[in-house]
Amino acid sequence: MEPSSPQDEGQRKKQPKKPLPEVLPRPPRALFCLTLENPVRKACISIVEWKPFETIILLTIFANCVALAVYLPMPEDDNNALNLGLEKLEYFFLIVFSIEAAMKIIAYGFLFHQDAYLRSGWNVLDFIIVFLGVFTVILEQVNLIQSNTAPLSSKGAGLDVKALRAFRVLRPLRLVSGVPSLQVVLNSIFKAMLPLFHIALLVLFMVIIYAIIGLELFKGKMHKTCYFIGTDIVATVENEKPSPCARTGSGRPCTINGSECRGGWPGPNHGITHFDNFGFSMLTVYQCITMEGWTDVLYWVNDAIGNEWPWIYFVTLILLGSFFILNLVLGVLSGEFTKEREKAKSRGTFQKLREKQQLEEDLRGYLSWVTQGEVMDVDDLREGKLTSDEGGSDTESLYEIAGLNKIIQFVRHWRQWNRIFRWKCHEVVKSRVFYWLVILIVALNTLSIASEHHHQPLWLTHLQDVANRVLLSLFTVEMLMKMYGLGLRQYFMSIFNRFDCFVVCSGILEILLVESGVMTPLGISVLRCIRLLRIFKITKYWTSLSNLVASLLNSIRSIASLLLLLFLFIIICALLGMQLFGGRYDFEDTEVRRSNFDNFPQALISVFQVLTGEDWNSVMYNGIMAYGGPSYPGVLVCIYFIILFVCGNYILLNVFLAIAVDNLAEAESLTSAQKAKAEERRRRKMSKGLPDKSEEEKTMMAKKLEQKPKGEGIPTTAKLKIDEFESNVNEVKDPYPSADFPGDDEEDEPEIPISPRPRPLAELQLKEKAVPIPEASAFFIFSPTNKWVAPWQRCWVGSGALREGCFLL
Repeated sequence: MEPSSPQDEGQRKKQPKKPLPEVLPRPPRALFCLTLENPVRKACISIVEWKPFETIILLTIFANCVALAVYLPMPEDDNNALNLGLEKLEYFFLIVFSIEAAMKIIAYGFLFHQDAYLRSGWNVLDFIIVFLGVFTVILEQVNLIQSNTAPLSSKGAGLDVKALRAFRVLRPLRLVSGVPSLQVVLNSIFKAMLPLFHIALLVLFMVIIYAIIGLELFKGKMHKTCYFIGTDIVATVENEKPSPCARTGSGRPCTINGSECRGGWPGPNHGITHFDNFGFSMLTVYQCITMEGWTDVLYWVNDAIGNEWPWIYFVTLILLGSFFILNLVLGVLSGEFTKEREKAKSRGTFQKLREKQQLEEDLRGYLSWVTQGEVMDVDDLREGKLTSDEGGSDTESLYEIAGLNKIIQFVRHWRQWNRIFRWKCHEVVKSRVFYWLVILIVALNTLSIASEHHHQPLWLTHLQDVANRVLLSLFTVEMLMKMYGLGLRQYFMSIFNRFDCFVVCSGILEILLVESGVMTPLGISVLRCIRLLRIFKITKYWTSLSNLVASLLNSIRSIASLLLLLFLFIIICALLGMQLFGGRYDFEDTEVRRSNFDNFPQALISVFQVLTGEDWNSVMYNGIMAYGGPSYPGVLVCIYFIILFVCGNYILLNVFLAIAVDNLAEAESLTSAQKAKAEERRRRKMSKGLPDKSEEEKTMMAKKLEQKPKGEGIPTTAKLKIDEFESNVNEVKDPYPSADFPGDDEEDEPEIPISPRPRPLAELQLKEKAVPIPEASAFFIFSPTNKWVAPWQRCWVGSGALREGCFLL
């Protein structure tokens, strides 16, 4: 091969520069006056492209979120020293964000260039948030000037900026522009917005239809209740809320003495739940669709007009609205994830996953053959064929002269028996019996801990203490056996083993400290119950479950990003709830509302309660009553809760289900591919086993084997392994071989294979890079032409293990 010329090398060096034109150049001018040579613009470009700059902005956003969370909203515009300090701190955050926006505008341009600041959607969001903050400060200063110039009439004058302050809760959204994983999840959700919009129109159409039907059927029917005769006092049983009644028919009669059914009652939930007009009728229908409190509405209607036919209205509403139309959201999201999976499959991601699994199987096969060599070495040791005994007589005579022969022989025999005993211990800890024995001990430990209860007898306490010591001893023996059989390095490579060692050592230390009277029992033995998680490692032999777990692990990154996005959504809604309802859930009935927005932790819990749909309508009713009840502007509060429930419950939480459905589909695809591959192997093996027969006879034999009931004579619960290189097709091997059973270290220590022989390297089609023989001297003294180095150079083209040894020479 001719050496490359300097011109060729120069051309190769220039090749990587081809993609550079794809990067769009910076605009020659920004804001119509600042060129690329302007020192101010140069400084802005260097700062915004400085990597720590983005980190500083993200930390500032996080600090701003903490300041918003610490703020304590108070009713009637009250304030305290903490809130005043936080209001002053808001100016600092606003200045930082304004400087950031100004520097990016100067560096990238404002609007008209292709890569301008406002050409990015996330920058538009940042700019709107900063603009609203600056606009709020300007209005505050205008109000302050007006109050100083006209102090007598300042009350009620000026512009109210309290509503604009609520937009400060959008600042956590700026985290999205700095976290790429959040942008990926949001972009996936935005792609599904168009079909989701179609479903929203369908839901709105159905709500309108049922609202109109309810308006025609139940208008004015829910304002009668039982009053004491001659008074305006509602006649109810103690601790019972009033409900509608009926004077005639099968509705609820007034059964309390001296009471009568009379109109004038606002209605259930302080007059919020009724069908008197189109707006409240839609709100009531939507509440029923969410399946929270719909039975209460049904029973109130039954009390008002009877129970003969209203159930038809509500049952059809739930069937069509909740069970069918709203579940289309899950179908749309799942369909979008399926499309993304198909795109990934077409790009080769799916095939790469299958190839990765195949390479891992082949690697385990080769490692198993290497381990088989160690078994043969142990067999040689049992026969006394020590390689060290093949040494020369001069060495032995030297040992005899030195008087060390007996010591050397003792050391040799000790090492021999140590290797044999260690290998036996290795086989024991990797066996199926040992694995299930440990699982049994862990289950007994769990039962011992679960038997504890309040006011238990002394004999049970003593029995639990003895059981704890015995089980701890057994776990200690298990740990020591694994350390000896596997070696400390291999033992601590497993996360399960690290956890086991920590639990065992903590349990021993706890017993020693308790016996010495230094401390009281901590209950560390409870941690040993976590070892039951080991049983999930049996998925190695359960193909379908193993594929599902693999698919779930591959989607951890998407789930983590979605969790972060959901947490960010909860934070924003909680901060907005504090701005709207902080300090307002204080009513005259002296009943404490547990779901409120008076502080940030309680606001987080309230928002999460609304997302889960548990009694979310009661939180909405309290919010409406906090602003004056079912009249303007209190009725507008329902918009906050409806948006929170729709975006959180129907979209974000359904994305988790969509990911789960997509993982099931991917796991089924992997399982189908494995079944097809196993069928192909079976056909190939059958063809190899019938070399003298014609193709027609082979096809007939294959059909007969296919018609034979699967698993005949074989337990259906076991995954059978059949050697495809054996002539006996019906030979069935142990489905759980002792040396290949999943213990705590199947990923750390190779196993003796009781499985098909690994494929030859030629079939793997691995691309191997040719490594030239170095021309330098080995060990600084052996030249490449040395007669001792030449034989090792010939082995350079052999296996990788020999190549590493040759490289040293």
